[in-house]
Amino acid sequence: MVQDGLSRIREIVDTIRDSVEFINKIDGRRLQFAEIVRQLQLPEKMLIYDCKTRWNSTYEMLTCALKFQDVFPRYRDREPNNDFYPTTKDWEKVSKVCNILKAFWTATHVISGNDYPTANLYLNKVFRIKVLLDSKVDDEDDFVRSMVQKMKLKFDKYWGECNLLMSIATILDPRCKMKVINYCFPVLYPSYEVQSNIGKIRQALYNLYDEYVEIHVSSQSGSSSQLLIGHDHPTKSSSSASSSVSHVSGMSEFLTHIASVESVQPIKNELDTYFEDGLLIAADDSTVDIVNLDALKWWKDITKYKILPKMTADILAIPISTVASEATFSAGTRVIDSYRASLSPETVEMLMCVGDWCRKLHG
Repeated sequence: MVQDGLSRIREIVDTIRDSVEFINKIDGRRLQFAEIVRQLQLPEKMLIYDCKTRWNSTYEMLTCALKFQDVFPRYRDREPNNDFYPTTKDWEKVSKVCNILKAFWTATHVISGNDYPTANLYLNKVFRIKVLLDSKVDDEDDFVRSMVQKMKLKFDKYWGECNLLMSIATILDPRCKMKVINYCFPVLYPSYEVQSNIGKIRQALYNLYDEYVEIHVSSQSGSSSQLLIGHDHPTKSSSSASSSVSHVSGMSEFLTHIASVESVQPIKNELDTYFEDGLLIAADDSTVDIVNLDALKWWKDITKYKILPKMTADILAIPISTVASEATFSAGTRVIDSYRASLSPETVEMLMCVGDWCRKLHG
């Protein structure tokens, strides 16, 4: 989608790139440009280069150049040899494209960052992109409208299917719960699919919770049976009188029955309790930062639930993407030449793994 947006201003991008290179190539030109910047009292100091195969680098170059758009015409008056000059209409198009790509730039940093965030943050970023595309698809500007229509077509094709992980993780955010699904789904999906998708998410969430209940019950019953075995087989140092009393009173059978009945199911479904508690909101005297809440830490500290925190920890730890940020930003393709093509898949996998370890250890 980003490449679709940048392709609409490919010639303008080349002009700005050539202009940046022309100015930064010689110290005298750079100083002359800096003098105009100082006269206009701009906070920014210098232009930046970009990497042609990485769209985030191109986006950063364009957003930086936009801050100097008033400097370029003044610089051209002083430097007649400068043949690379973006026009006013060019700057308008660049500004419109950058306003749209900013949402993608922000989302990609969250989804494919070096420090991977918890999965409850993903739905918000996808939702923001959808809202942006919908608001621009009928824009008055023909340039913006034709660009966004192509981008929206790809978005709807890829995100048209309901994503269970992304939705369930957001529901397990105490600030959102089911409210966020009811708010986002009418925007993300057609009206005739909204209720069915909400029902699908809710059913999947409860089915997943039931699996964790079974695991919890089996672990509890296992520990209880081990405890009761100790009562049925006292040690040699125990008196025969206590053994006789235990047998006569039937305490062992009674405890066995109680343990089996008690561990069948918790008193109340924790998911229902979680939804009934309401959303986590910021109080006037609260020290909790609601906007930057660490959902994993919140679930770790809470003591009200026994089963739900275990399930939530497993869900929130799942990354939405296994693609590194460099690969996400890169517009180039990974090509294996004829020499490397002869390597076995296992060897290629080991080389990639070791390379990843080296980058992690040494930067």
